[in-house]
Amino acid sequence: MRLDDEQESSHFEVQDGRGGGFGGGGLGGGLGMLLPLIGSRFGCGGIVVVLVIMMVMGMNPLSLLGGGGQQAPVQTERPSSAELTDVQRTSLKVLGSTERRWTDIFKAEGQQYPPPTLVFYSRNGQSGCGAAQSAMGPFYCPADQRIYLDTDFFREMETRFNAPGDFPIGYIIAHEVGHHIQTITGEADKIRRAQQRASEAEGNALQVKMELQADCYAGVWAARDTNLMEPGDLEEGMRAAEAIGDDTLQEAAGRRPVPESFTHGTSAQRMQWLRKGLSTGDPAQCDTFQGAL
Repeated sequence: MRLDDEQESSHFEVQDGRGGGFGGGGLGGGLGMLLPLIGSRFGCGGIVVVLVIMMVMGMNPLSLLGGGGQQAPVQTERPSSAELTDVQRTSLKVLGSTERRWTDIFKAEGQQYPPPTLVFYSRNGQSGCGAAQSAMGPFYCPADQRIYLDTDFFREMETRFNAPGDFPIGYIIAHEVGHHIQTITGEADKIRRAQQRASEAEGNALQVKMELQADCYAGVWAARDTNLMEPGDLEEGMRAAEAIGDDTLQEAAGRRPVPESFTHGTSAQRMQWLRKGLSTGDPAQCDTFQGAL
């Protein structure tokens, strides 16, 4: 991506979790909001998987339940751009680009776009939805309208998922911005209400549609900011979307893909909806629900 001349977003925070954990007041919604969030992102067995990963990495699984005891609170800072890492600055340039593109889209409809805040953390963080852990991957918390990101995830995209390059960074951040769009437009609330009435398999299917719509919204952003796109970026994006499909991830874990447990969509579906956003540049074409709500 051509990011050298792109303006960085000013909507960011950096959390320093080196104090060792989380303050007691920040986890009031942990049990009520964090575990469903993990379940929605990783499927039925996701909570167990995350707990195992946390223990392997030396983290305290009880922190997810607010049961880790009184520990030092996470400190939130606003360092200058010069104090940020290269990947953090790249992420903020991507976020700034999404702000400009979605501001234009909302303005065309006579509305204002309230941008999300990007929160950088390392290994341990604290969100309005409870604890943030690296094992969860990047996520959007609707309770505080923030995107939580441990930038080590991008190294994992390159090494574990074989999806190197700048565009996967843009795709991941723009996908989480897509969840912000769903929140501020009320789409997310409708989806959650429908999931409460649905069976587990039906709820997972709705979650898949929600994630695919966010993929499509990510494509809309890229299509609207063609100055950023360079030869090979589309291929990088498709490779990233393919790498994080539910079927591909389950096969990589040595499991037989179980469609009823999918929460993000197959590799083919993720590539399809990212490509649709890229080819149309129109958020109205991102209706993955097609009357399902």
